[in-house]
Amino acid sequence: MAEHGTDEPSSSTGSPDGEGRDSGDRLLLHQRLAVRELIDTEASYLHMLQLCASDIRSRLQQLPQGDLDVLFSNIDDVIEVNSRFLHDLQETASREDEQVHSIGNLFLEFQEELERVYKVYCASYDQALLLVETYRKEPELQREIQGIIEAVVPQAGPSGLSFLLVIPLQRITKYPLLLQKILENTDPDASAYPVLQRAASALQDVNTNINEYKRRKEVASKYTKVGQLTLRERLARINTHTLSKKTTRLSQLLKQEAGLVPRTEDKEFDYLEERLHWVSLCVTETKNNVAVYLANLEAFLRFRPQESELDIPGGPVVQYCSLMGDLQLQAFPDFKQRLEGLVWQPLCSLAKALSGPQNLVKKRLDKLLDFERVEEKLLEVGSVTYEEQEARHTYQALNSLLVAELPQLNQLAMRWLGQILHTFVDLQRDLAKQVLQRAEGSLAQLPHHHLSEPAFRKLVEDVLGQTGHQLRSFQENFEKVLPPPTIQPLLPGAERQVQALLSRYGPEKLYQVTSNISGAGTLDLTLLRGQIVALLQNKDTKGNSSRWLVDTGGHRGYVPAGKLELYRVIPGQEEVKEQVQPPKDSHHLTPEPSPAPVPSVPTVTQVEQELSILKKWVCMCWEKTDGEKWACPGAIFPGPLGVATAGRACCLPAVQKTEVSLDASSFLVPRRVIEKPSWALPHGLGPTFGSFLPGCVF
Repeated sequence: MAEHGTDEPSSSTGSPDGEGRDSGDRLLLHQRLAVRELIDTEASYLHMLQLCASDIRSRLQQLPQGDLDVLFSNIDDVIEVNSRFLHDLQETASREDEQVHSIGNLFLEFQEELERVYKVYCASYDQALLLVETYRKEPELQREIQGIIEAVVPQAGPSGLSFLLVIPLQRITKYPLLLQKILENTDPDASAYPVLQRAASALQDVNTNINEYKRRKEVASKYTKVGQLTLRERLARINTHTLSKKTTRLSQLLKQEAGLVPRTEDKEFDYLEERLHWVSLCVTETKNNVAVYLANLEAFLRFRPQESELDIPGGPVVQYCSLMGDLQLQAFPDFKQRLEGLVWQPLCSLAKALSGPQNLVKKRLDKLLDFERVEEKLLEVGSVTYEEQEARHTYQALNSLLVAELPQLNQLAMRWLGQILHTFVDLQRDLAKQVLQRAEGSLAQLPHHHLSEPAFRKLVEDVLGQTGHQLRSFQENFEKVLPPPTIQPLLPGAERQVQALLSRYGPEKLYQVTSNISGAGTLDLTLLRGQIVALLQNKDTKGNSSRWLVDTGGHRGYVPAGKLELYRVIPGQEEVKEQVQPPKDSHHLTPEPSPAPVPSVPTVTQVEQELSILKKWVCMCWEKTDGEKWACPGAIFPGPLGVATAGRACCLPAVQKTEVSLDASSFLVPRRVIEKPSWALPHGLGPTFGSFLPGCVF
């Protein structure tokens, strides 16, 4: 019985309760081993990251800094997040009963931070691998890199850089597996079980989001590179497949414009796109303004009046020359150098940084057309091909990327632009302080140094106002003695066409071509200098006011507005026309002259009388020859009465040209005189023109 009694306890170990306790103990043991594996591998992983960031990166100084930035990406951010994560993970060991529960909550707490840093690292991993491949093509460089890595991390082996760069990717994908292992060794009835379930699911979502982000970046990188291709590279990419896609997109776009199919609306993206457009516009305008400012500054630095001999005795002039020499030697060049480095170059970098997102926005429109076409087919047929499914995913990835990152891009771009403008203002302020400091000794000797700032400002405004009034007066007086603008005569034989345009449109619609026009487009006209046209519309179909729609009497089309000049019938010209050509139903048209300014000379009346006689004689000379030759004067008279001649159509025999200078009683400028022996001047020319050779034309 005693022996039988001693056998009872051993038999009880095979009971269901005993087996349950053993199973629970084994489960707890495996759970603790899984937790220990998580903590130990995390510490080893963090140590490897620190070796990469400190020892290896610091020894690879033979590589360019840009390559190092790509290879190690944001490894410093990864180290910072994982250091805090490891510290909190080790702290859970002090709460042994609740350790598993705390680990689950810890992963949920670090979920967003882990996703933020690892998606950046994973997105740049492929580019880092491309650099590694380029290093392998240079044996000497590859041996140096391999030697450095083996000295720091012997277990890296021949893989070298590839072994180190892939470690963060392996770690982030292993977190769900480690959590799943802990979860499998946790009692389903335990309070930590649902927390571990949520943590494992959260880390799975982190990996999914990282993969999606990486795919979006690859799409963005692909189409950013396409936007940077040269024309030759773009032409090389053209094939039947690309032509088919572009044709399909154009067809889809035309259907939308015609209202046959609905257009997909995305108000959120439209708002972000408009913001990006205005940011880009602000950057472009600022860049153009700074470029003009730099050009003006360069011109200012080249102008050095202090180095010239000023015909002014000493005193303030000597002080001015000394001060300006000092400023142009150091202050102004330093200001220009700082302006280029702190304003111009960052502004160019910002403009370049915005070009990539702008290309993506344009590419999104193409992908949207593909997406809408596939959606229509999916509704009609119910299935799509693999390529069409990829087109849907490409649009969704590109659209999601832009919607997610455009707000941050717009904000950063505006902040960047604001900092550039603040820097520009600070540079201006520093320059003003330097100038005042250098001029401090000279300011006390200036004539108005005793005035207060408001009084000095008032003095400057008064002087500027007085000077401006003097300049306006000078301009008005100068314009009174200026010759009128050069005008062109009618083309020979064009009067019948002009009369038809006049009767149809009226004199206020007639314009003359001031120089030859060569039409470049299908709707552009090719016209000769001197031709008369009628204005139909002072802008084209796109609202461009620099291209006018005109009628030549036979054709209609567009011409540059800057090459047209208004014409009208001049009163009194009909009398001259009747003397030359008997028909009464014709009118001689000439360009609309500017108001005749009155020269401020004592012989105004006499000059005008002589010019009136000369004007009629010139017009008669034009018409008195036979129909084959034109006895047209060979220049245009730029005097007050605006006598127009036939310009380049001169065919007179024995033409000689001489240069003369008129005296002050004439026009104060030299005129060209053409001698025509076969013609005689009419009677009535006084001393102003009578002394000239026969047949003179100005």
